[in-house]
Amino acid sequence: MILLVGGEKGGSGKSCLAQNIAVYFANEKHATVLIADCDPQRTTSDWIQARNNDPKLVTINCIQLYGKIRNDLLSLNEHYDYVIVDCGGQDNLALRASMSVADHVLIPMRPKRRDIKTAPHMEDMLSTCKMVNPKMIASFVITQCPSLPNQAGRIIEAKEVCASFGINVLDSITYARNIYDDSEEKGASVMETEPDGKAANEIRAIADEMLAIKQELSYEFG
Repeated sequence: MILLVGGEKGGSGKSCLAQNIAVYFANEKHATVLIADCDPQRTTSDWIQARNNDPKLVTINCIQLYGKIRNDLLSLNEHYDYVIVDCGGQDNLALRASMSVADHVLIPMRPKRRDIKTAPHMEDMLSTCKMVNPKMIASFVITQCPSLPNQAGRIIEAKEVCASFGINVLDSITYARNIYDDSEEKGASVMETEPDGKAANEIRAIADEMLAIKQELSYEFG
């Protein structure tokens, strides 16, 4: 399975989500995992470097790829259970190349107007790429949500706007929690830092919901 975590807006937690989902598959699903870091900022590559300094953490393979990476991803997918592509927050060649082969495209969106404004362009890109990759599943996921009860309306509104473009929106969300940043600095995941914590359960819920969608569609289409 090739999972692309990408989008046009920076700052929505794409790298953080890719890293944590990778650890979830490796640790809790006992799968072979590789992260393709396509972000020029090298956030995930730096995370891997910090991770490799701690022998207690399970090894996650990582490679840096840029540009026309379609064939690279198809080749890597033959050797790993999951290839997770971490693309930077911009429309570039690597993002579109990844969309052309991805099984699932996960698009993080904060419940903020400047993030949601990118949804129409993402819908255009997904529609174009689906012409060459009809099996692709795409989902928005709302991230870094405010935890105050009086801000719940923002989350609901963001989900409704994203859904209006005809793209699936995950029920699962992430909240703005310091543990995401604290774990990333150590090269760890929130599941390794606090296995039974709220953030760990958020990541599990997102990953399990994606797998359930894939399984349901596989059943429907045989």
